Amino acid sequence: MNATSIPVQRGTPWNAIVWKATLILIPFVTAGVLLWLRHVEVRALAQRSVSSYGTVPHFQLVNQEGQPFDSAQLAGKIWIADFIYTTCPGPCPMISTRMSELQKPLEKTDVHLVSFSVDPEKDTPEVLRGYAEKLRAEPKRWDFLTGAKSAIYDLSHKGFKLAVSDGSDEAGIPVHSTRLVLVDRHGEIRGYYEATEADVVTKLLADTSHLLREQPK
Repeated sequence: MNATSIPVQRGTPWNAIVWKATLILIPFVTAGVLLWLRHVEVRALAQRSVSSYGTVPHFQLVNQEGQPFDSAQLAGKIWIADFIYTTCPGPCPMISTRMSELQKPLEKTDVHLVSFSVDPEKDTPEVLRGYAEKLRAEPKRWDFLTGAKSAIYDLSHKGFKLAVSDGSDEAGIPVHSTRLVLVDRHGEIRGYYEATEADVVTKLLADTSHLLREQPK
């Protein structure tokens, strides 16, 4: 009479445990290495000189809280600007994401972020507030501005020297620059950065770090 075979429970082989742990850790290690490499590159780039491209003129608009926003509120601050609109089917989500990525590295500084809407008729303060919430914009550190279209277009074209169009001669949608703009504590434009480039955040952080050393608070 044959003895009945009883299945023996075996533990998970050690090499399988190590392999699973490695698979889990790889994304975290990769992210850490990438952050370290960005930090190294920022430090290296921050040694270069930063040019000047003219002064941003005075402006008065309204922010996402419906509060008047005067450019005098930026006096003495380093700030970064962009031009977007909330219903943009093109590059605006990428531009805004780049701006959002700047928040964490700059959280211990007084650097301010400013986004100007090129479609102010649709981008009311309430709409901009919802847009800011989706981006997890830090209150009082990132303003979204709206106001008279003529004032904003004038500011983009004559103040920041960036192209802008309301789209009346094209597809009926606003056309604007995809550049981020770095402004120093004296209101001088110190750099333009193409938001669609992969290394734009690294370059911008490097030049911002340079200005923070050049113009301490």
